[in-house]
Amino acid sequence: MKVLIIEDHQELARNIHDFLASEGYICELCDTFDAAREKLELFSYDCILLDISLPDGNGLNLLNLIRTEHPQSNVLIISARNALDDKVAGLENGADDYLTKPFHLAELHARIRAIYRRKNLEGANIVQFNEISLNTDTLEARVGDKLLDTTRKEFDLLLYFLVNKNRVLSRQSIAAHLWGDYTDNLANFDFVYQHVKNLRRKISGAGGNDYIGTVYGLGYKFIAANREA
Repeated sequence: MKVLIIEDHQELARNIHDFLASEGYICELCDTFDAAREKLELFSYDCILLDISLPDGNGLNLLNLIRTEHPQSNVLIISARNALDDKVAGLENGADDYLTKPFHLAELHARIRAIYRRKNLEGANIVQFNEISLNTDTLEARVGDKLLDTTRKEFDLLLYFLVNKNRVLSRQSIAAHLWGDYTDNLANFDFVYQHVKNLRRKISGAGGNDYIGTVYGLGYKFIAANREA
């Protein structure tokens, strides 16, 4: 999951970054309104942690931009402000949740996971498609009753495919989702091919069907329709 942290308190921002990175998230930091706006114009994120009070602008204006340009992104407001009006304004303008400083990082993580489950996984921690199942709490992938020996990247890749069934995913978008936006400058994305190949091998080795189709010249698509020919 890609997370953009918009927070001008540098120590807090770094603590959030390090904690979420240790949990396997791809995290980027912004400490001003303008820097955040530039990031949002160039990239997309699964979750945005948004501080309302920024030194050069109001975070609620950024929220309006996010909801217009990135309606699929989850937004969690983090702010020192305690006023009910701020909380109501944030939620009414499209924020998915609101967390008041100070907070425990474990609670922040739980809120992020809850928002993602609610919006992307219909509230469930088990993602099921035919014989394949993923447990987003334990990070376990199974084919039937067989546990797959997946790496964290392979698990995230399979989850990304399942959440985006029947959609063409470019190698670049897969790379950015799993490794961050710095991959935009890479000459090729052969490492994506290798991860897809390994994932296919492990699923078929456990007796599962190969639902991952190659869209030549574009990328891959998890084909949810019957593939019998």
